[in-house]
Amino acid sequence: MKISGFTMVKNASKLYFPIKQSIESILPLVDEFVVALGDCDEDDSTLKEIESIQSDKIRIIHTVWDLNKYSRGTENAHQSNIAKDACSGDWLFYLQADEVVHEKYLPGIKKACEDYLFDKKVEGLLFNYKHFWGDYEHYHYAHNWYPKEIRIIKNEKDIYSWESAQSFRRILNFDGVDYRQQKNTFKLNVVNIDAEIFHYGWVRPPVLMNKKRKALHTIHNGSKVADKDFKDVAEEFSYGALGKLRTYSGTPPKVMKEWVAKHDWSDKLNYTSDRKPNEQIHKHEKLKTRLTTFLEQKVLGGRQIGGFKNYILLNK
Repeated sequence: MKISGFTMVKNASKLYFPIKQSIESILPLVDEFVVALGDCDEDDSTLKEIESIQSDKIRIIHTVWDLNKYSRGTENAHQSNIAKDACSGDWLFYLQADEVVHEKYLPGIKKACEDYLFDKKVEGLLFNYKHFWGDYEHYHYAHNWYPKEIRIIKNEKDIYSWESAQSFRRILNFDGVDYRQQKNTFKLNVVNIDAEIFHYGWVRPPVLMNKKRKALHTIHNGSKVADKDFKDVAEEFSYGALGKLRTYSGTPPKVMKEWVAKHDWSDKLNYTSDRKPNEQIHKHEKLKTRLTTFLEQKVLGGRQIGGFKNYILLNK
């Protein structure tokens, strides 16, 4: 059995993505790791960060992003598929540049890959998610945050990263351009394994958080729209009242030790349960979301009400 890791990234260093730590977190598990590295800005050092890992497992493919051809966030999927197509493993383990796997899960992940390698019904493995917010202790459980997602897939040509690369679908006769197409796309049959993805996409210094938000907005809507929409946005992002979130008391992944130690914006965070005057109201703080979350967590035992699930869960 061979497992390939893969990812795509651009400007990870200047936008505060833990790309090095993300790769290192599953490097002991995989036989190779393919990175589709976009045309980064001159003041970005992502290439040096990746090269500093000094592993012969890592292979970098240099790419150029085209937001005109791959609009509405689909360049993310396109870049992910460039890396995927270069993988040679039986299983393909996808991590985004802000996702990290705790070392305690690696043995179980390997066993799941072994157990389902020859099971033709199983097309992918589903992971649980912990979405950190503001710092490395607080995380989301609200209705508007996806609790699970596919991160390991079988190496089959007609399985593609889909839409803006959050997940995967089987796409028949794909034209290689419209990653948001719905027709002739099929959800994958997956098994939910006992492993978590630690998602750090919303853990950054407040200034860099807004720069990352604008960069993502540009990928989805173009630079003109992003410039207009962020013209009057405050320089620093407000995370709101962290006291309403759950706290993680476990240890962070070992590869994140030095990265977590860089955290120096605690004085800019609101650790109370009360929103400060003029603070942005986030979706998880709105009444409808809070009511739905209450019902899911306190009445339904964690089961979601509605919500989009891009997979078919097998009872294995």
